Amino acid sequence: MMNRFRPLAAALLAAAAACAQGFAQRATAVAPVAGEARLRNVRQLTFGGENAEAYFSSDGKQLIFQSTRPGFRPCDEIFTMRLDGSHVRRVSTGAGRTTCGYFFPAQKDPERLLYASTHAADSTCPPRPDMRNGYVWALYDYDIWSADKEGRNVRRLTSSPGYDAEATISPDGGTIVFTSMRDGDLDLYAMEPDGSNVTQLTHEPGYDGGAFFSPDGKRIVYRASHPATAAELADYTGLLRQNLVRPTTLEIWVMDADGSNKRQVTRLSAASFAPFFHPDGHHIIFSSNHGDPRGREFDIYMVNDDGTGLERITHSPEFDGFPMFSPDGSKLVFASNRNAAKPGDTNIFVADWVETPFSTTSTSSTPSTTSMSSASSTTSTSATSSTSATPAPPVRP
Repeated sequence: MMNRFRPLAAALLAAAAACAQGFAQRATAVAPVAGEARLRNVRQLTFGGENAEAYFSSDGKQLIFQSTRPGFRPCDEIFTMRLDGSHVRRVSTGAGRTTCGYFFPAQKDPERLLYASTHAADSTCPPRPDMRNGYVWALYDYDIWSADKEGRNVRRLTSSPGYDAEATISPDGGTIVFTSMRDGDLDLYAMEPDGSNVTQLTHEPGYDGGAFFSPDGKRIVYRASHPATAAELADYTGLLRQNLVRPTTLEIWVMDADGSNKRQVTRLSAASFAPFFHPDGHHIIFSSNHGDPRGREFDIYMVNDDGTGLERITHSPEFDGFPMFSPDGSKLVFASNRNAAKPGDTNIFVADWVETPFSTTSTSSTPSTTSMSSASSTTSTSATSSTSATPAPPVRP
């Protein structure tokens, strides 16, 4: 009888060893890409599957990220790892689908993190969206949860029906900003770290999401898609009723932390998303397909917070996105298709950031190297809100 189980046991041990080997993988240097003058010592931290949305801890020593990877469930889960790619640990529950992990700041609660998950609604992986509507993102029944750094002591922060996700935290740890459908539209809201005192920040029809605070906590940068015509509004609301959204035209916006003084930063008519403030508080880094007339290649750009001085940062084919600076500004973490073992792999990379001299006293200053300021007034991507399968970010935010 024992002999019948030996092949199974051997297979399980081999699988466990493979997982352990993957978890022990350390950062590997990758070849530089021509034109990426801002990036030095680029290192690959993950090696297979779909890995994205890697965000630094407040001490800059760890990353939290979402991943669909071999050996785990067939939908996104939340992991943490050290900056050298070691000590990878799953911190979500192992049920449902998850997204948008983030560390609490050290001054608030250095031992906790948060993420969005569907596990309260359904422990299984939800179905992928029907692409007969064109390229769309599914608005799953996420709620926002916090947990300790080992993934234990899970606390529920939101419980409204529908989509609550895309949560990040102010630098002082006092406010969480997130996207929700609780009032019938995709708007930004703020709440306290325990989920109380929810306040709506945006009210315009359309999708407002992917928000991050400025380093001083006084402003918020976010992506937005606001229908400009009756046809666009009808398309948007029709998809919303199906818990879908079309992300093919997104612009970068900023506002004060209380929702006042909203201002559009980019006007690229492209899929621009994943904005994050430079530590100087006057520049914004983001991803966009603006530079590709076909709308298929996503690169990382930086722009002054008044919309001037657009600079292209990455030049790798296919996808570069989800950029975030380390707290001290010395490193940039991002997701990319570069150096993929197979088509479709998206991995996490970290690079030393090369800071060329530019003024931090005026938001109209332009970086002095690899400037793309002319691009903001020339060719732009023809992404629209039509029902065709217009290219958009290949990894859901």
